[in-house]
Amino acid sequence: MASPVGTLLSNRYRLDARIGMGGMSTVYRAFDTVLEREVAIKLMHREIAGDSDQLERFRREARAVAQLNHPHIVGVIDAGEEGDPEFPTPYIVFEYVAGETLKDRIRRTGGLSIAESVAYAIEIARGLGVAHERQIVHRDVKPQNVLVDADGAAKVTDFGIAYIRSQEGLTADGRVLGTTDYVSPEQALGQAVSGQSDLYSLGVVLFEMLTGDVPFKGENQVAVAMKHVREDLPDVQVRRPEVSAALAAVVDRATAKDLGRRYPDADAMIYDLEDVLASETARTGHVTGEATTVLRSLPPTARRRVPLRARSSTKALLALLVLVLLAAGLLLYLAAQRTERGTGARENVAPATRGLEPVRLGQRAASDFDPIGGDGEHPEQTSALLDGVDSTTWSTESYDGGQLNKDGVGVVLDAAPGVAARRLGIRTPTPGFEASIWVAESQLPDSAPPGDWTRVSAETVTIGAREEIDLDTAGNRYRHYLVWITKLPPGERSAKISELFLFR
Repeated sequence: MASPVGTLLSNRYRLDARIGMGGMSTVYRAFDTVLEREVAIKLMHREIAGDSDQLERFRREARAVAQLNHPHIVGVIDAGEEGDPEFPTPYIVFEYVAGETLKDRIRRTGGLSIAESVAYAIEIARGLGVAHERQIVHRDVKPQNVLVDADGAAKVTDFGIAYIRSQEGLTADGRVLGTTDYVSPEQALGQAVSGQSDLYSLGVVLFEMLTGDVPFKGENQVAVAMKHVREDLPDVQVRRPEVSAALAAVVDRATAKDLGRRYPDADAMIYDLEDVLASETARTGHVTGEATTVLRSLPPTARRRVPLRARSSTKALLALLVLVLLAAGLLLYLAAQRTERGTGARENVAPATRGLEPVRLGQRAASDFDPIGGDGEHPEQTSALLDGVDSTTWSTESYDGGQLNKDGVGVVLDAAPGVAARRLGIRTPTPGFEASIWVAESQLPDSAPPGDWTRVSAETVTIGAREEIDLDTAGNRYRHYLVWITKLPPGERSAKISELFLFR
């Protein structure tokens, strides 16, 4: 069959060069002779254009992506059909992204910098979040389907097998679609997919950006898919030791097999990634690679923690000092305002707590709890647990060798006169410690659990950076809620908590 390069589609689009090929279509760099600009055209293979299901799926992609207008999604410009009206060959016209795929970038570099990896994950998640809001699940998130433009921005492309809730029926139940290196467990089993399925795949992409390779290898695609179903991802910190515990926790949560543990939506994952990126740049003092593109668009809550790039001039250093002093004054003012008003309902409640009512707690409702031969666990820091500021923290004492050497320590929330709480939220900059939640009806017990305490959580919960723990209070009201820490985070001598929340 002769190459269509040089063909003029609809007397407007000239096909100049083939730039990609798949089982269903070929992508060409083309020239729009009307607007005189380069575009990309996806042309369906003529030999399968007669298949009504494949034809409709191709048309559906054009309709789906045309709904999405976002800087991190490759936009649809036009669509049409060429040739015999009875057996047309459809095509889709996209914006042309001059650059490389994220897969090419990973192969070329052998793995990206940590800041750059997190930055791209944020941009991809932003694009996917917009698609999910329109009830569109990509189902084939992988670095081959992410283009990096000349400015270093990531753009999600190829919604060819996207699932659209309003247009069900084109994909038979039980059929596995997607690339098995990145496939979610539920998709590998042919089960229903959702936006959480895309977030699992994004978690695998983030793993690959950090380590330079996919997590699982196998003799065939089925073997790899079953590893996604049955096995946890390898420890990213083992593959790349400089990855922080907070970033490792993001990878773990994004790729959790249990949907209840996985990020509920893209916004929740973006929030954690932005915190990680802010911490990473604060640690290194600068940003390298294309991560600078993302930093310019970080929301103020994250951006204010990211230091400006160091400059050699005295003028720039003085300007930075002024900004730091102004920011410190603003934080002190906000903290004073919170102290006067009490904590009340917070605007930064995690998405997983929507539908529940925040429990109003007084500013002094938190206290340390160290009943086993100790002299307290930083009681002067407990007000940080309820001040609504993530950058302030309470910490356990520092323990040699990273071992508590006793049954536990913790903090207590006094919800006087009592409340039947249904969930407890924890935010921590040191994820990975283990804890359980206990309650007492009236008097605060002076002994360690179990004693006069009742456990209302799982026996052991590994605490993530933004953890939401369901409480089994059975509708009973309790005054005291104890976060009982029994194991420190791996590699840490203490556990820190920045915020605690109760919901009913």
